[in-house]
Amino acid sequence: MVITNNILDTLTHKELSIQISLSGLSFCIIDRSNNTITALKEIDFDKRLTPIAILDRLKHAFNTEDVLQGAFDTVCVIHENELSTLVPKPLFNEECLADYLKFNTKILKSDFITFDTININDSVNVYVPYVNINNFIYDKFGAFTFKHVSTILIEQVLQIEKNNDDQKIYLNISSSHFEMVIVNKAKLQLYNTFEYATKEDFIYYILFASEQLGLNPETLQLVLLGNIVKGDPLYQIAYKYVRHVSFGNRLDYYKYLEQPKTNYSNFTLIKSF
Repeated sequence: MVITNNILDTLTHKELSIQISLSGLSFCIIDRSNNTITALKEIDFDKRLTPIAILDRLKHAFNTEDVLQGAFDTVCVIHENELSTLVPKPLFNEECLADYLKFNTKILKSDFITFDTININDSVNVYVPYVNINNFIYDKFGAFTFKHVSTILIEQVLQIEKNNDDQKIYLNISSSHFEMVIVNKAKLQLYNTFEYATKEDFIYYILFASEQLGLNPETLQLVLLGNIVKGDPLYQIAYKYVRHVSFGNRLDYYKYLEQPKTNYSNFTLIKSF
């Protein structure tokens, strides 16, 4: 969704993308004049905070990070939470947003609900954004765009898999939660997000989702994105129970002043450009 105003500024060729959840935030800046990622940083909160507290952390970042002091041609906010659900576009009615969410998400009457359109599979992503974050960004920059993290993840995975017939499970892993996208013959079968505290929690959700869809751990392909590397406890337990485990790839062609941790880390943040 785009929030706009009528302010026209001089072009800087710089774009800012911010991804924020209750457990952390990250930001990325690209200079379009030379196609270079000039800043990429993750800030871990160590624990889940309230929306009020994460706004304080975001304000602190803007007050202390020099790279955030300048102007940007575009600003994008990525909301990362479990408050979302997918609706087939032919069945979508904008007047029923709360009805779609209430079946699998605890929402309040005061919650602001919005949606993203996912054209690649003709669906609509209904979700609750962090309104206080949106208000802060609007006050600071004026016009900006915001999306749910799953919108970017689903779009990008389906684009990667558009010519493949394999069945795959993609996991986008953060420090305390992960998003799961399951595709078969380039079609979305499942999207969900899970919180985990231990590696046993992590593998339980993978195996449970696999069982529900009749997937065989001996033959299914598990593709890992985000905050994980070979040898991590999460990787080790996944490889113990699933035969085919691999790492994804952002497949981007940006130049970087400082290289990301891996070619599959910060997947949704960098793919938001």
